[in-house]
Amino acid sequence: MSDLRSKPVPRGGILDIDLYVPGGSKAAPGKKLHKLSSNETPLGPSPRAVEAYGRVAGKLELYPDGSSTELRQAIAETHGLNADRIVCGNGSDELLHLIAECYLAPGDEAIYSEHGFLVYRISILAAGATPVVAKETAHTTDVDAILAAVTPKTRMVFLANPNNPTGTYIPIAEVRRLAADLPSNVLLVLDAAYAEYVRRNDYESGVELVSASDNVVMTRTFSKIHGLAALRIGWLYGPKAIVEVLERVRGPFNLNAAAIAAGAAAMADRAFVDVAVEHNLRWSAFLATELEKLGLKVTPSVANFLLVHFPETGKTADAADKALLAEGVVVRKVASYGLPNALRVTVGSEEACRKLVDVLSVFLRGPA
Repeated sequence: MSDLRSKPVPRGGILDIDLYVPGGSKAAPGKKLHKLSSNETPLGPSPRAVEAYGRVAGKLELYPDGSSTELRQAIAETHGLNADRIVCGNGSDELLHLIAECYLAPGDEAIYSEHGFLVYRISILAAGATPVVAKETAHTTDVDAILAAVTPKTRMVFLANPNNPTGTYIPIAEVRRLAADLPSNVLLVLDAAYAEYVRRNDYESGVELVSASDNVVMTRTFSKIHGLAALRIGWLYGPKAIVEVLERVRGPFNLNAAAIAAGAAAMADRAFVDVAVEHNLRWSAFLATELEKLGLKVTPSVANFLLVHFPETGKTADAADKALLAEGVVVRKVASYGLPNALRVTVGSEEACRKLVDVLSVFLRGPA
């Protein structure tokens, strides 16, 4: 008879992980939903991606290409990369987990910035390593703070650039300085999920840095500007040695056939991406201007979302969230990121952006 007092015990660190809670997706009863909580594009996917997705429907009995060859080649052609140095994943989240699984162990440390993407902490803890938080300056990554946090136990640094949920970025010169000053055995992970939206002369996603380094990788996603969040497609560009390690543990069919086909078609449709960029530039500026007119502080953003700050009392972020929900506008609370007095707002359609401003205008004029 088995010992009823014993039971399977997870590896150390697993139970320290807080569950990741995605953005809300339900409107108040009777209200039209304006979902501005998950940084999804309001333009949907490229029609070419939808067409490619549909062509797979008659072949569902077949396994997909385990190497995602078509997708890797499309990425390589668009960005001028070597396809052999690209790994595709079930969203960039899978790739972040794989990196941590392969290069972190109990006793190791990994660094991320104060308001960095929550998946970094989850990946670090899941690998049995210790997360180390580096303070930000004005909601922006501070390279000196990261370097000051490096110890002999440090094995990895996660850098979201632009960062989620703040929308801020650091210039490529600062990224290069970080890479140059890190010990050569520390892996720098550049998460450039929002790179396509950035229009700043001093910004680069990190492609050239990866090409010239042995300890730098870059991750990207199709969930944002390409509008394929439902298919979960991410990709990584890295040194050949690191790619070969990741390929050893990557699931053999981690991308489905529809994702491979739609992703390749989306990557090739550059005109669609250009339209999405222009939409974001216009309505991001509109939101920032109009929200600041209402007396709210908005952190300058280069991504497809804004971090909006509310008072600690009276017209709080929680109260604003409730007012927006009541009118069908769903935004993202970011208390779990250490920002209890702020809301993250995705740049949505013209209708959604105007609705958000109208609701907040009424909310801020009303009684405390």
